[in-house]
Amino acid sequence: MSKEILVNVTPQETRVAILENGVLQELYIERSRNKGLVGNIYKGRVSRVLPGMEAAFVEVGMERAAFLHVSDMLHGKENGERPNITDLLRDGQEILVQVVKDQLGTKGARVTAHITIPSRYLVFMPNSTNVGVSTRIENEEERGRLRDMLLTHGDLLGESGYIIRTAAESATHESLRQDILYLNKSWETICENAKKTPAGSVVHEDLPLYLRALRDMIDDDLEKIRVDSRETWRRMSDFASHYVPEAANVIEHYPGERPIFDLYGVEDEIQKSLERKVLLKSGGYLIFDQTESMTTIDVNTGAYVGSRNLEETIFKTNLEAAQAIARQLRLRNLGGIIIIDFIDMVEEDHRRQVLRALEKALERDHARTQVCDVSTLGLVEMTRKRTRESLEHVLCQTCTTCDGRGSIKTAETVCYEIFREILREARAFDADQLLVLASQSVVDMLLDEESSSLAELQDFIGVPVKLQVEALYSQEQYDVVIV
Repeated sequence: MSKEILVNVTPQETRVAILENGVLQELYIERSRNKGLVGNIYKGRVSRVLPGMEAAFVEVGMERAAFLHVSDMLHGKENGERPNITDLLRDGQEILVQVVKDQLGTKGARVTAHITIPSRYLVFMPNSTNVGVSTRIENEEERGRLRDMLLTHGDLLGESGYIIRTAAESATHESLRQDILYLNKSWETICENAKKTPAGSVVHEDLPLYLRALRDMIDDDLEKIRVDSRETWRRMSDFASHYVPEAANVIEHYPGERPIFDLYGVEDEIQKSLERKVLLKSGGYLIFDQTESMTTIDVNTGAYVGSRNLEETIFKTNLEAAQAIARQLRLRNLGGIIIIDFIDMVEEDHRRQVLRALEKALERDHARTQVCDVSTLGLVEMTRKRTRESLEHVLCQTCTTCDGRGSIKTAETVCYEIFREILREARAFDADQLLVLASQSVVDMLLDEESSSLAELQDFIGVPVKLQVEALYSQEQYDVVIV
């Protein structure tokens, strides 16, 4: 597996693309006007405690108050029972919180009082005493080596907790020590800022996207990082030399005239990722429907007829779909509940193999996923952790023509609505003439297919009706005016 990271920088926006074997797998976007807030630490003020929900709203200076659940508080009772939120918080209380989930749609950010600060190899937990190792490091001998090596720095660890990250596999004694020193200094700065910062203000901001890419996305498969901004390349090289020395030699400046995302076909892939329909190489296709509560994915054979029998055709389409779905979930950054409607398979072994293929394809996903067995209706239910807006929500807005329905009324339907409105106006007012303002397509239909119906209606009400095209009207918009 060869991995490349492309960094495209403009004054307004930074985009980071992750390519595996030359194929776009993930895309991260940070805009200067609307930066993601996950990882930021705020000095908040409790605005409202909600005993019924075991939660509180905390003002942190955002448009909406942030949500803090009792499970994200620091204190627990000695018998292991969860305390009441009213025992921990009161209105007006100041508290240090960290964003764990960005504002999504109409919901405010989700925050926690369990502060964590990541570095290259470690995650620092100032309010904990636990020491853990990433579950992605599977070798028990290596897990023990890293844990023992970390504990030898007891004088630096103090009373704080740490998690050893996946990137720490094969890390040296000195590299862990440097990370601990960096984290201690960062926490010291945060504490100093918290003392002098007023409530409702940010105390600590996470690194910009291009530096987070260096901190969080480097692994053994990485072959190259290409950056199209000389200034950003310098900053990344400087950061790497201090904190990620193994990446310093793979960072390159791309000076080409052709945009770097065009060179690698990334722009085309971004456009495709915003479409409902995803074509499979075999001729089959997927349909993605993203709603407020869940995402549904429908698998279809399409033009693929196979060369043997129907069951084999269905099995091969589902196997290909499993790979494509895993990639699309990462690329589109779809989270929450996901329902996959694979094509019905008769053989139990085929169902098992497709499910295993999906789970294996999801192993490279940084977001936590959980896949359930095939339901009695033949559906695969899964979840994917959601921490930021999906790609569609970042790049798109609700269609003003259809208001997010995904469809608009036909010209014929609008014509019949206009006929009913003409009748209402004629009965309610003593008009000499009525004027219909509508879109070109609706006026065309009124003058063509529905011309006889319009003539009959004019005879019935005894009032002439004029038509006028409004170029700015959508197909659903119209007005009936007395003139």
